[in-house]
Amino acid sequence: MNKKEDFIFCPLGGSGEIGMNMNLFAYGNQENRKWIIVDIGVTFADDTIPGVDLIYPDPGFIVDKKNDLLGLVLTHAHEDHIGAIAHIWPKLMCDIYATPFTSVLIKEKFREKKIDLGNKLKIVKLNGKINLGPFKIEFVTLTHSILEPNGLSITTDSGTVLHTGDWKIDPNPLIGDKINEKRLKAIGDEGILAMICDSTNVFSPGRAGSELDVRDSLLKIMKNRTKRIIVTSFASNVARMESIFYCAKKTERHISLVGRSMHRIYKAARQCGYLNDLLEPIDPRDAKRIDRKKILYLCTGSQGEPNGAMKRISNYVHPDVFIETGDTVIFSSKIIPGNEKKLYKLHNQLVKNGIDVVSEENEFVHVSGHPNRDDLKDMYKWVKPKSVIPVHGEHRHMLEHINFAKEMQVPYPVKVENGDIVQLYPGEKPQVIDKAPVGKMLVDGKISVGEDSLSIKERVNISFNGFLEITILIDSRGSLAKKPIISYKGIPTNGESSDFVFDLEDKIRSVCKSFSLKNSKQEQNLIETLRIDCRKTVKEKTGKRPYTNVNLIRI
Repeated sequence: MNKKEDFIFCPLGGSGEIGMNMNLFAYGNQENRKWIIVDIGVTFADDTIPGVDLIYPDPGFIVDKKNDLLGLVLTHAHEDHIGAIAHIWPKLMCDIYATPFTSVLIKEKFREKKIDLGNKLKIVKLNGKINLGPFKIEFVTLTHSILEPNGLSITTDSGTVLHTGDWKIDPNPLIGDKINEKRLKAIGDEGILAMICDSTNVFSPGRAGSELDVRDSLLKIMKNRTKRIIVTSFASNVARMESIFYCAKKTERHISLVGRSMHRIYKAARQCGYLNDLLEPIDPRDAKRIDRKKILYLCTGSQGEPNGAMKRISNYVHPDVFIETGDTVIFSSKIIPGNEKKLYKLHNQLVKNGIDVVSEENEFVHVSGHPNRDDLKDMYKWVKPKSVIPVHGEHRHMLEHINFAKEMQVPYPVKVENGDIVQLYPGEKPQVIDKAPVGKMLVDGKISVGEDSLSIKERVNISFNGFLEITILIDSRGSLAKKPIISYKGIPTNGESSDFVFDLEDKIRSVCKSFSLKNSKQEQNLIETLRIDCRKTVKEKTGKRPYTNVNLIRI
C-alpha cells in the first residue's frame, strides 16, 4: 500500500458554475489522510425548478470522512461561500474558522435555524494564522465587494497553495484594509505549488474599478435629483452602503434602510466596528412623514427578487415606502446573468409609472468585486505561480482563464470541474488523478432533496402539464357504484374542450369492464392501467399529459 504523503485539492462546487463554492484539501497517505473544507456556499434556483430557492453541493463525499475532517475555513461572508452552512454543518459538527464580520453572520444563520453551535465557531483576526493538523493556514486580507475578504495560504510539509477566494484590486476600498500586496509578494517569493484563483471576470479587460469612483459618480447623480431617491443594491456590499450614507449627508437628505437583509448587514457591520460616524438611519415607518425632497431610501431587491423591497415598492404594496412620478430609482448593482428578464420587467414598470430609472446601462453606478484581466496580471506577477487552477466560473470562464495563464507564461495550468481530485504533490505538476462523487442538493421547503427527487419531478410535471385526479367507487358486488369523480387543475380548456371529461368517463368504464372488480388482487394493475389510459386520453384532446392520480374506494 502507498505510504507516501500527498497534498490533494477537490472542488465539490463552484468549478463549472458561478456560485455554490465548496472546496476540499487533504494531506497524508491513504491510511491517514486529514481534510479541511474551504467555503460552503449556495446558488439560487431558476424557474425550471418550481418551489426551490436554494441549491448547495452534495456533501456526501466529505461527510463519509468527517472523522478525519479538521475544520471548515471560510474566506468571506457572501451566500455563495457560506449559505449552505446551516444545511451541511449538522452532518459534520466540525470547528468553523472565520474572521469577525463573517462570524457574526454565521451566528445569525444558526440562530435562525435554532442550531446550537456550542464552542465550534473560532474567530480569526485579520491576517491571522491557524494550525489544523498538517495544515498551517494564513488568512491574507484582500479586497472584494464585502467586508473582510480573505485569501488563504495553505501550507503543508510538501508545499504551499494560495487559494484566492473572491477578490479584486481596489486601490480605494473605502471600508476595510487595502489588499495585502506585501504578503502576497512574500508568498510568491517563498514559492507555491499552485494558485487556485477566481475566474469570474476573466473575459473583462482593464480593471474592476474602485468603490471611491462609484461614490463620486453616485453623488453627482443624486445632486441632480430633486424628488425622492431610492437606491437598491446588494445588502452585503458595506462599502456601497457607506457611500449611500455619505451621499445622503452631502445632499442633505435623511436615510432609511428598507429590507431585512439591509438591516442585518448594517447591524453586523456596526457590531464589528465599521460604519461609524454616519447619519443615524430613520425607521421606514417614520420616513413617510419626511418631505420627498429630503429622503433617500436604501433597499434590498436589486435583482428584481419577488419578495425584495424594491419589487414591493414598485408594485405599490410596500407598507412604508411609496413612490411617485418624478422620483428616482438607482439600481447600484450588476444585472446578474439570468436575471435580465425579471429586472427589465421591473425597470419597464417603473418607467411606465413616470419613475427615473438609473442603472449600470446608463450611468456609472457599480463596480464588480471580481478581478478583471489587469487585476489578474498583477496577482500573477506578485505570486509567480508555476501552476494555476481556475475556479469560481462556468466552463467557458475557466477555459479562458487557462488560456490567460498560458499567456502569463504559467507552465502548468490545470482545468478542473466539480469532483476532480487534483494531486498537488508529489509530482512535477498538479494533475487530476481521480474523481469524487458530486451532485446537488435542493432546498425544497424545509427539506433538502437530491436532484432526482420524485417531489421535484412531480412538481415540474404538474407545472408543465397540470394535474388530474380520478376517484372510482366500487360496491360490494364488484360494480362501479357511481360515475367516476374527476377533478383537474392546470389543464387547458376553452369552454368546449372540457368535453374531455366525458371521454374520460367512457375510457374509465371501458377499462373497468376489462378487469374483475371483485378481485382485490388486481387493484394495483387496474389503477396503473387507468392512470396510463386516462393520461393518453387527455393528451389526445388537449395536448397535455397531466400528472395523474387514481383513487379506488370500495364501499
